[in-house]
Amino acid sequence: MRRTALLFLLLLLPAMRAAAAPGGETADSVPDRPIQRATMYGVGFANMYDTYLSPQEYRGVEFRLSRESLRKTRWADGKLMRQVFFQGYANYTHNRVDNNNTVAALLNWNYGLHYRLCQAGNLRLLAGGLVDAAGGFVWNLRNGNNPASARASVALDASVAAVWDFRVRRVPFTLRYQLDVPLAGVMFSPHYGQSYYEIFSLGNAGGVVRFTSLHNRPSWRHRLSLDFPAGRLKMRFTYLWDAQQSSLNHIDTHAYSHIFMVGFVKQFSLLPNR
Repeated sequence: MRRTALLFLLLLLPAMRAAAAPGGETADSVPDRPIQRATMYGVGFANMYDTYLSPQEYRGVEFRLSRESLRKTRWADGKLMRQVFFQGYANYTHNRVDNNNTVAALLNWNYGLHYRLCQAGNLRLLAGGLVDAAGGFVWNLRNGNNPASARASVALDASVAAVWDFRVRRVPFTLRYQLDVPLAGVMFSPHYGQSYYEIFSLGNAGGVVRFTSLHNRPSWRHRLSLDFPAGRLKMRFTYLWDAQQSSLNHIDTHAYSHIFMVGFVKQFSLLPNR
């Protein structure tokens, strides 16, 4: 009798859970929200220019690490995708006559949303915006009075992306392109010839935080990536063209990077009740 009652309760439990679910839906009937995370490592070419430090361009090698998380949201009937993108780089460059060098490092964090505009077969087009925050430095190894230049900025970026899923001999591939352009924000920049001692010790900080837009910060970031399975893993190859420019307080800067990256992609789903 006890075994019969226990068996009855075990059979009744799924029906009780379905009745307790909102709208009478079972947990399995609620669509999941996939999350994709990618960690990338790259190396490439860097071109640095900062008239606060030197009137010359510096060219050399750059190492870059990035971490990206893509997550489908419940907003707009599931057509909004949340993106969190973090990257950091360090480069070592030299001038044309090779008698001086610079070292630069920067951290960059993006948070944004993309809306799926349309889908034609396996091709998806998306558009949205990102909050783009960055901070770092450029250090000139031979300068005396002004040996380093700080980097700090926050901007709102416009972003567009295209994703194409296709197969080659039954092997699934995903090709993805994304373009980010900062439209409006603020950036830190000293005046030409002004030392950091004047700014932070003497308090002469007027005008060192400037509004930026396309007229004084024409910048962009292109990313082209290819995902494909490799055994039980999923790999990603990426080409990154990152061009950051500014013209503020009579100081011109640019940081051009052409980076080839490789890494791994992990995909999983949230539990339905989260």
